[in-house]
Amino acid sequence: MAARTLKPGVDAVGVLDWDKPLFDDLIPLPDGTSYNAYLIKGQDKVALLDTVDRAFCDELLANLAAAGVSRLDYVVAQHAEQDHSGSLPAVLARFPEAKVVTNQKCAELLKLHVHLPAEAVTLIKDGDILDLGGRTLQFIFAPWVHWPETMFTHLLQDKILFTCDFLGAHRATSDLFADDEPQAYPAAKRYYAEIMMPFRARMSGYIQKVESLGVDMIAPSHGPVYRRPQFILDAHKDWIADKPKNHALVAYVSMHGSTKIMVDRLVDRLIDLGVAVTRINLPTMDLGHMAMALVDAATVVIGTSTVLAGPHPAAASAAYVANMLRPKARFATVIGSWAWGGKTVETIKGMLGNLKVEFLDPVEIKGLPTEADLEAIDKLAATIQAKHAGL
Repeated sequence: MAARTLKPGVDAVGVLDWDKPLFDDLIPLPDGTSYNAYLIKGQDKVALLDTVDRAFCDELLANLAAAGVSRLDYVVAQHAEQDHSGSLPAVLARFPEAKVVTNQKCAELLKLHVHLPAEAVTLIKDGDILDLGGRTLQFIFAPWVHWPETMFTHLLQDKILFTCDFLGAHRATSDLFADDEPQAYPAAKRYYAEIMMPFRARMSGYIQKVESLGVDMIAPSHGPVYRRPQFILDAHKDWIADKPKNHALVAYVSMHGSTKIMVDRLVDRLIDLGVAVTRINLPTMDLGHMAMALVDAATVVIGTSTVLAGPHPAAASAAYVANMLRPKARFATVIGSWAWGGKTVETIKGMLGNLKVEFLDPVEIKGLPTEADLEAIDKLAATIQAKHAGL
């Protein structure tokens, strides 16, 4: 992509990665992603905010050339992760006069990940400013959204806040701005669910900080720019709120159909009782779909066949991911069928240790469900509905 203008003298010079199927070889990218970098021209100095993934360094350098950049004074490193720092060595080779402006922790990580030499770094502290001549950058430290060195950059005169990975979205789009908010919402929620949800306890303070700045634009490091900051801030307030919704996630795997019969019955009964349900067949799961459901779910139900002495690997993987993402669910349980024994329930329960949940009585049966087994599923559905009503 060529340079695109946020405001006169402030350009987006990053790249779109339309075709990448997975991020970190883990997170599905149905809409691709972007690696955002921003060029800020003052009367005296020019600064580049972040770089891009190493695979796209030629595109970044071409964008800088297209923007008329013959000299760079500063490269601001807001985050050391390689999708933002990977092209930093190439940028410094092209613009050897540039200094890397960052914090101590980020400098340490950049030395580790891209072998950044110490002499290239200018260290700043929280709240420090950088004068470009008529334009001033203020740095705001924001650790653990989602790495320990992350910081924001506030362009004071233009009232633009560059929030690094915070408030971003994995979305490749030709639209520079996220003005179509209903279309922007799902990608932002998926991004929050997959990446930021484990850090939600810290996010309320950062949201309040951003609101106190009164900015006109929020420009993250992935996805489009928000010209109505309150849209993305309000969405995140809802996602991080402590109270879950009247929603159950039923994630299952069924080898020979018995567990599926139980899942069918549970989902039908929950719907009859007015509980919203997201049902996911784990062997064909989109990890992002499950993560998005975990944002709101009050109850997590894992349905699994027993393989040898424990849960099916797909169910174990789902439990591991749920435990890693630390959602705000209040209840969890296991349903499933077994043939000759094992410790499926104990294994799944042990894998959910990070979740602050009440573990509801599981429904674990032998073989094909009987009518009595299905009545036990009905009882579980009623218990879930009653628990949700008490939230």
